[in-house]
Amino acid sequence: MKRVGLVVAYDGTKYCGWQIQNNGITIQGILNQTLSGLLNEKVEVIGASRTDAGVHALGNVAVFDTESRIPGEKFSYALNQRLPEDIRIQLSEEVEPDFHPRYCASEKTYEYRILNRRFPVPTERLYSYFYHYRLDEKKMREAVSFLIGRHDFASFCGAGAQVKSTIRTITSMEVEREGDMITIRVRGTGFLYNMVRILAGTLIEIGNGQYPPERMKEILEARNREAAGPTAPAHGLTLMGIEFLD
Repeated sequence: MKRVGLVVAYDGTKYCGWQIQNNGITIQGILNQTLSGLLNEKVEVIGASRTDAGVHALGNVAVFDTESRIPGEKFSYALNQRLPEDIRIQLSEEVEPDFHPRYCASEKTYEYRILNRRFPVPTERLYSYFYHYRLDEKKMREAVSFLIGRHDFASFCGAGAQVKSTIRTITSMEVEREGDMITIRVRGTGFLYNMVRILAGTLIEIGNGQYPPERMKEILEARNREAAGPTAPAHGLTLMGIEFLD
C-alpha cells in the first residue's frame, strides 16, 4: 500500500463543492469514481480543503491510498486522460504514508475577484463577482490591516459551522486593483466556513462607502455574524494553493 498526493485544479461552476453529497456531483466524487475505475479497486481521496459549491481551485491538495504499482508521478497523466475537462491534476507524487493534507500545518491562499465596472463582461462571469458601483480599493486596503494576525473571527463564520474554536490566523491580506478588476488575496493557516466570502462581502460594503475602514475592527471585536457584511457569491472565489509547513 502506498499513498499518492495530488494537486488538483478545477472550475467549480458545475459542482456542488468538493465533498461528496447526496444531492449532486462533487469534485471528490468524480476523483473517487475515476481512480476506482482506473485501478480496479475502491479508492477514496482525502482533500485538504472542502471548497463550497461554485468555488474554483488552482491548487487544492488531495491524497489516496492504493495497491497499484503505477509510479506516483504517472497518475497525473493517467487521470487527466479520464477526468472531465473542468478538472485537471497539476502534480502527482508518492508521499509519506502518514501524510494527511487536512491535519498537517499549512497555509492556504485564496483570491476573491470583483469585476468593478459599469457593465458586465461575459467572459468573466464565472470567475469574478460583478459589482457596478465604484469601489474605493484604498479604503478596502485600510480595512484589511485590522484583520492580519491571530483573532477570533466569529463575525466572519457562516451559520451552521461546527467548530471548536473560531480563532484563526491570517498571515497576509492584500487588496489590489488592475483596471476594472479588484483582487482580494488572503493567506492564512486556517479558515472558517464561508470566512473569505464574508470578508469579501464586508470589504465591498466598506469600499462602497457604507462604512469607514475602522468599522472592520469593530466588526471583528463584535464576534457576531450579524455585525459583518453579506456572504459574497461563490464564483468569485478561487483557492490558489496550499503550502505545507512541516
